[in-house]
Amino acid sequence: MLRITHDTPIPNTFRIPAKAATFVTYGREDIEELTTFLQGEGQGRRILNIGQGSNLLFLKDFDGIVLSSEVRDFSVSGNRLRVGAAWVVDELIERTLALGLYGLENLSLIPGTVGAAAVQNIGAYGVEIANFIREVEALELSTGTIRIFRPEELHYGYRRSFFKAPEEWGRWAVLSVTLELSRDFVPRLDYGGLRQRLGEGSVSARQVREAVIAIRREKLPDPEVLGNAGSFFVNPVVSPEKAEELRRQYPDMPTYEAENGVKIPAGWMIEQCGWKGRALGPAAVHDRQALVLVNRGGATGEDISRLSEAVRAAVKERFGVDVRPEVNFL
Repeated sequence: MLRITHDTPIPNTFRIPAKAATFVTYGREDIEELTTFLQGEGQGRRILNIGQGSNLLFLKDFDGIVLSSEVRDFSVSGNRLRVGAAWVVDELIERTLALGLYGLENLSLIPGTVGAAAVQNIGAYGVEIANFIREVEALELSTGTIRIFRPEELHYGYRRSFFKAPEEWGRWAVLSVTLELSRDFVPRLDYGGLRQRLGEGSVSARQVREAVIAIRREKLPDPEVLGNAGSFFVNPVVSPEKAEELRRQYPDMPTYEAENGVKIPAGWMIEQCGWKGRALGPAAVHDRQALVLVNRGGATGEDISRLSEAVRAAVKERFGVDVRPEVNFL
C-alpha cells in the first residue's frame, strides 16, 4: 500500500537536514495507486524520485513530493538479471558473485540503489554500469505509462544518461534494470592501483571485490561517520590540444583516454591547488581524497555549495579547466 507522510526528513548521505513537504513510498504493487495520487493531489507539484539520497545536495527543504522506491524484483534468466530499482548496488554485487555472475565487481561499495545507478551511470576502476545494462523499465510519472528503454535510447556517457537531460529530469521513475553479466570471470585491473594491490597472478572475482572495497575504505569516508556523497566532481574531459598544453606545464599529470578527448582526474587538480584537507567552516575537502567534499558536522547545503564554488574557481584559475559537480543540487 502507498505510504504518504508530510514534513518528512529526506534521507541523504551528506547528512544535511532537509524535509519533504510530501514523502511517498511505493512498491511494484502500488504503481496504479501512485499514478492516481500524482494525477490528483500531485498535479502541478515538483517531484523528486530518490534512492538512498547518495548523489543529492539539499540547499533547502523540498517543497514538493519525494518518491522513494521499494521495488525489489529479482529474477535470473541465463546471464541476465532483472533487478528492482530499490536494490542497493553493493548488495546486488554480493548476490551476483554468489550466483556465479561476473562483471560488477569493480563497482563494489559505491553507495546508492540500482535505480539511481541507471540514471547516473555509476562507474569506478574502469567499469561503468552502462556496460551491462540491456533494458531499463521506467514509469512516466505524469501519465502512469510504463516504458522499456533499450541501451541505444539511454544515451549513456560518462556520468550521464537520457534521464539526466534537463527536459527529462523528474519525468521518470526507474522501476527495474535488466543487466547482462558473464559466467566467465575476466578481471579488469588496469585502473586505480588494482593490479598493484592484487599482483600479477590470477585472481578471483571475490579478490577483486575485496580489493576494491579495501581501496575505497582507505580513501573515502564512511557517510555514516562523515557526511559525503562520494565523488563530488566529474573528472573533466578536455581536448587533446588542451591536454598537451597542460602536460608541458605538468609532466607528471595523470591522464586517461576518454570518449571525446582526454580525461584528467579532478582530484589531482584540486590537490595541486592546495585544497586537499582544507575547510570552509563545517564543510571540507577530504584529507585522503580531494574529489570528496564532506560535512564535518552541522554543515548546510549552502556550506557545501560555497566550498564547491571555491574549489572550482581555484581549478579554473590554475588550469583553465572547469570541474563540474557530479552531485545534483536541490
